[in-house]
Amino acid sequence: MFRGEVPANQYDVMRAPFQEGDFPAPVKYGYLNVGVVEQGPDDLLGRAVFCLYPHQTRYVVPAAAVTLVPDNVPAERAVLAGTVETAVNVAWDAAPRLGDRIAVVGAGMVGSSVAAILARFTDVQLVDIDPEKAAVAAAIGVEFVSPDSAKGGCDLVVHASATETGLACAIGLTAPGGEVIEVSWYGDRRVNVPLGEWFHSRRLGIRASQVGTVAHPRRTYPQRMALAMELLADPMFDALISGEFRFDELPEVMPKLASGELGGLCTRIRYERA
Repeated sequence: MFRGEVPANQYDVMRAPFQEGDFPAPVKYGYLNVGVVEQGPDDLLGRAVFCLYPHQTRYVVPAAAVTLVPDNVPAERAVLAGTVETAVNVAWDAAPRLGDRIAVVGAGMVGSSVAAILARFTDVQLVDIDPEKAAVAAAIGVEFVSPDSAKGGCDLVVHASATETGLACAIGLTAPGGEVIEVSWYGDRRVNVPLGEWFHSRRLGIRASQVGTVAHPRRTYPQRMALAMELLADPMFDALISGEFRFDELPEVMPKLASGELGGLCTRIRYERA
């Protein structure tokens, strides 16, 4: 969004809750926001809540737009609720079976969250070109491997690197008849997919997973978010927080995030209360 890479035919689809302005710019876009309720229903007053709201120090929303942060989840960790909610949806889409050989390609926020959740079912290898991501993999209890050393023959591969080479790697790791769950969002970039190689001869499938639709037929949006909050009680997710800045530093921080100069996973922004 910051780089102006939203395809024109997705302007309406990609609108965020409480967004102001229109794509490509100027637009107030964002989500993953945690704050304390200063005015509202008694059961929320003074409580930490999660809300899909753009970057802003204070805001007013309907009570139904917030999710209560459980007492056993620190507010600093609860900013990951939207990402973990996405990972829950990916797990529902992937529908892993006990004993499945699983790989997740791309150890970013989403990929690491997916790996952490799928590891509850079976062994997972987390594949990334950045050796520093090995520390994240260790924290969430999964094996870290480089693309060159990743084990093939996977029943299920989740791709979350948003790169052509990552998608090609995911296809190459998938066993005959297996499936690649594509989680990446490429914006307006065109992606070359090697369909003439293993994809064709192994009769593979590629399926999209995204958080706009609830993948579970018997679960609702609030239930999916409640499950994400329940999972965030595990302190292992703290490994996904890689930095923090003040709100007034955003004009300097955003270009560095967009260019890749500022690496890491989740960069948290702290708002000072008056």
